[in-house]
Amino acid sequence: MKKNSKLLTSWNLNLIISNDRLKNFEKEREIVKTENYKFINKWKDSTDYLEKPEVLKEALVEYEKLTNDFGTGGDESVFYGLMSTIKQTDSEVKAKLNQISNFSVKIYNDLQFFILNLSKVSETTQQEFLKSNSLIEYRHFLKNVFKFSKYTLSDKEEKILNLKHKVSKYNWVKMLSGILSKKEHKVLTEEGKQIKHFSEIVELISDRNKEIRDTSAKALNEIFKEVLEIAENEFNSVLENKKIDDELRGYERPDTPRHLGDDVDTELVDKLVTEVTENFDISRKYYELKAKLLGLSKLEYHERNIEYGKIKTKYSIEKAYEIAGKVFKNLDEEFSEIYEEMFKNGQVDAFPAKDKAGGAFCSTSGKKHPTYILLNHVDSLNNVLTLAHEFGHAINFELTKKKQSALNYDFPMATAETASTFFEDFVLQELLNEADDETRLAIMMMKLNDEVSTIFRQIAFYSFEREIHAEFRKKGYLSAVDIGAIFQKHMEAYMGNGVEQSEGSENWWIYVSHFRNAFYVYSYSFGLLVSKALQNMVKTDRNNIEKVKQFLAAGASASPKEIFEQIGINISQDDFWMKGINEVRELLEETETLAKKLGKIL
Repeated sequence: MKKNSKLLTSWNLNLIISNDRLKNFEKEREIVKTENYKFINKWKDSTDYLEKPEVLKEALVEYEKLTNDFGTGGDESVFYGLMSTIKQTDSEVKAKLNQISNFSVKIYNDLQFFILNLSKVSETTQQEFLKSNSLIEYRHFLKNVFKFSKYTLSDKEEKILNLKHKVSKYNWVKMLSGILSKKEHKVLTEEGKQIKHFSEIVELISDRNKEIRDTSAKALNEIFKEVLEIAENEFNSVLENKKIDDELRGYERPDTPRHLGDDVDTELVDKLVTEVTENFDISRKYYELKAKLLGLSKLEYHERNIEYGKIKTKYSIEKAYEIAGKVFKNLDEEFSEIYEEMFKNGQVDAFPAKDKAGGAFCSTSGKKHPTYILLNHVDSLNNVLTLAHEFGHAINFELTKKKQSALNYDFPMATAETASTFFEDFVLQELLNEADDETRLAIMMMKLNDEVSTIFRQIAFYSFEREIHAEFRKKGYLSAVDIGAIFQKHMEAYMGNGVEQSEGSENWWIYVSHFRNAFYVYSYSFGLLVSKALQNMVKTDRNNIEKVKQFLAAGASASPKEIFEQIGINISQDDFWMKGINEVRELLEETETLAKKLGKIL
């Protein structure tokens, strides 16, 4: 915990499992093993559940309880999974995680027959199950099982893919992340030259002091050069692993499994990508405006997120807590209760540290376990928005726990990012409402920066991923130079002439973790554009917060399209994406007008 902080700002992972139980790991794993094999032994040779709705109902009830209470790794698995993100290079933690992973994969392999066999029933039986009243609460779960049937392999083949996943992808990704987390470099700070961790240096590249941000960018470029050969091999392994999996399963496109997993239509995502790309002039004009306001002919690549204006306030974790808490409470009392309890219970790890993962995330492991948030708070306004964003996820998770079964406790990326950006935007709006014209201009520029990064940058990332996977499948291997050239091409496409693709920036794909989780990034753009529609509902009528809560508690009980339709939003409308995109264009125009009024630009 930070000195003098009144908030609990380090994780209390004993909420998951006590130290005494951790010491008795053999007993813990035996319990998990026993419960799983009770189910496996009862159903592995049965065919009744594949033919009779009433028997399938019995099996699903038992499967759901098993999923909720134990999973395949138990509480120990959740504990060490989280511990590995704050102690990335701890050999003891790595060893425990490896043991649990091997234990869990063995059980998962033996258990997978249940869903695998279910996915292979005839179309006639599928329809019988979907129409059965006794299975109504599992209807959407079954729909998702059945839609993957054409891509599902034999039991033996699926077991092989499960076993090789860790060594063919996960170990590579964790290796690079761990190496970066240990990197330190001397950089200039307000207190003079200091040794800083990698995650701290990433924050400093947006410092208002040009010398600080330039020396930090130079440090990052040197770090990226040091790991370039490793990153090249790591990324090619990730690309090859995905190619092998896709070919074995027969996916039509590299992004097909992402769309299926997110329960969204490919056509809907393609339309989103096309319409955002066709409006890249918005992001280009934004960067040109920022350069003018900062008195620069162009921004260097690392300067794209500089705060403009007089937002000199330092937002301590206590201040950030207060600001976001006020917004959550004004929206709904239940939101506030969730927020306060998580800080009170030690479910937030707030500050940068050596060996800790960079960035921020919100983690949920099922209905049974607490939700945890990781931050790297360094007192900037952006950190306030990050806190709001991650708590948007947390509120989504906690409300779903109250309403949905274990098998519907899941979150398509598109709806998860809708929840997070909804709360983030309301916090930013709160800051705008209380600002004078000078501060208002600064905050409007920050809001534009956030929206350009979330909508336009992420779609540029998505297009980079599309090309990088296609090129790998043509060539068989991509050099770091190849990857960097494609990366810069797509960064230049959305940034335009207002941003220089500075020397070294071609290597900044190295630390974008989302590229290792293929095609995830579109969901940020999807989520923010849908959340704008939700925000407008609430601004029009505060009582519509109940519809928002309905959405936040829906989990995977229906597809995103169906969930939004239930609260009056049709994301398939021809002009749906353009409504949100035009809001960004209007904000850009308002900001330019205010800048001219204040004499900041001609």
